Order: sequence, then C-alpha cells, then structure tokens
Amino acid sequence: MSPSPRRPTLADRLQREWLSGGPLSAALLPLSWLYRGLLALRSVAYRVGLQRVETLPVPVIVVGNWIVGGAGKTPTTLALLELLRARGLRAGVVSRGYGREGDGIRLVTQVSTAREVGDEPLLIHLRGRVPVAVGRDRVAAARALLAAEPGLQLLVSDDGLQHWRLPRQLSLLVFDERGLGNGRLLPAGPLRQPPTPLAADQLVVYNAPCPSTALPGFVAERRLAGAVTLADWWAGQPAQLETLLALRERPGLLAVAGVARPQRFFGMLADQGLRVDTLALPDHADFAALPWPADAAGVLLTEKDAVKLPPGRVGALPVWVVALDFAPGAGFEAALDEQLHKLSLPARWTTA
Repeated sequence: MSPSPRRPTLADRLQREWLSGGPLSAALLPLSWLYRGLLALRSVAYRVGLQRVETLPVPVIVVGNWIVGGAGKTPTTLALLELLRARGLRAGVVSRGYGREGDGIRLVTQVSTAREVGDEPLLIHLRGRVPVAVGRDRVAAARALLAAEPGLQLLVSDDGLQHWRLPRQLSLLVFDERGLGNGRLLPAGPLRQPPTPLAADQLVVYNAPCPSTALPGFVAERRLAGAVTLADWWAGQPAQLETLLALRERPGLLAVAGVARPQRFFGMLADQGLRVDTLALPDHADFAALPWPADAAGVLLTEKDAVKLPPGRVGALPVWVVALDFAPGAGFEAALDEQLHKLSLPARWTTA
C-alpha cells in the first residue's frame, strides 16, 4: 500500500512564493523591512564595537548560504573535509546541531544520538571521520573542541554564516537551483541576509546543474554513490553502486526522505532506473515512530535519515541507505589551495 500524499500547508504555499513572489509574500514585506532594519542595527553594533568578532587560535572555514533551507551545506562540508584530509590537514567541525535537545555545548562521539547532537553533526562525525562539537554558541563550541582536540589545525563551521561572532578566514557560499529566490528577505522571501558582491575570502559552490545567481562559482558534480544495508552502513561499510542497481528488480520499495529537498533524492533514484513509491517527510524528521506502512517490502533512506535509525529499530524489514557522491566542481581544488596558502596552510599531499 502506497502512503497517502501529504496535504499542502500554508508553509508549502509560502515556500512556493519565496521562489517567484505572490500575495502572501507581498503581505509579509513590512516584516521583511523590519528584519532588514534589525540586521542594519546589528551591523552598526559591530562597527562601533558594541559587539565584536571573537578570536580563535586556528583558521575557520564557514560553509553556509544566504537562503534558508537545505541548499547542500552538509555534502559540501563532507567534500571539503575530504579535500583537507588529502592535503594532510587535520580539521574539526562545529555546528549548532539543529533539531537536537538543548542548546549547550556537546562533543559528538560514536555513541551519540541524533536526538542529542543533531542529525547533520552526527552524520558529519560518522562519514567525515572528524571531531565535531555542537552548540548554539559556535565560538564556545569551537573552544571546547580545540580544548578536547589540541592537534586541530583548522575548524569548519557547518552553517554559521550569519553567526557574526564567529571569526572566519574563508566562507563557502552554497546555492541550489533556487538561487536567490524572489530576492526578498525573511519572511517575505528566503534570504537570511541581503546579497552582497563576492569578497576575496568567499568561494561559491552551486549544488545545481548550472549557476543559479550572477556570482561566479563552481558547479558541483553529484550522483548517487550506491546503496548499503542499514546494518552495514552503521558498521562503516561503504555504499556500492552494484547494490543500488540491483534494487531495480526489487518490487514494492519505498523511498523515504526527511530532508529539505526530498524530490531531489527521489529524482536521482528514478534517474538510476529504480521504480519506487515515495514518502516525503519534514526536514530533520526525528523518526520517533517509523513512518512507513507495516506492509512495506523494503525501504530506501538518505544518510541524514539513517543516523536516526539504529538497525535494531527496523526489525527484519530490508532497509538500504543510499549515499551521495558529491564533488564541489572543476577548478574548486585550485581555488581552495590558493585560499589555504593565504592562511599559511599549504597543501601537503597524503594518502592517509
């Protein structure tokens, strides 16, 4: 039995209008003007010294975006960590840990749960094989991580572009197909901040088939890397493309995605020839209750969802985790090396 489609909500309508405008977006413009004013006051507070950017003993790279919702920050962060590792650099990650219980500082460990630290930080820790700390105050999280891991040479902030207290020596701006949407600030549009010209310490990555703004940047290459059973994924086994392609012949599969852009995941499965029913869940869905029907023949999950489902929770149901292969695009590595050189972090290639 296929799951019933979710009924559109007011939030769904607003997100549609965030792309092209509409009466609901227009009605919210006064609140956008208020938001712009608050941002301006905040900027003045930093300029006159009422607030200040903190200092940290190592450089910080921020991976963020100007637009709300999942533009691809986490896969960009994972790809960046691999590039840094290949250059012999030891990096750690700080994140707010959206959707977790509490706002305090917490170090992510192998036995942490998504409820405790957030789904994306746990995924980064498991997939990226790096130390991770979470906290609403990213500066405090950074200091806690550096105290626990004194050998770190730099930090990567998963999101935090608008966390102005956090120092940053390089920012990666991630855009998807939405670009700047309708060009309006929250809540009339999707923008967290007014657009600005690209600075020398900023690089743009387009998680889209082509650039979606006028900013120069790098078009990411993305494809499904393969699939692996949920139990093997938790054991650290890599996804295999052969396993994914073999699922083309398996009937009754259900693809489940609790991510910001679930249709992207479903479309990539279809591009690989998989015929599946689909179930879109809210972003950061907690999986407190299993969302699929009892008669499901098998389930396909994203890695972001898999971190919330230890194998014991699914019983005998066949569940596969589908992994994404993401590269920031041609020319990105050279641009990164140039930025690292400016930070006195030259590449030292390693196979570790």
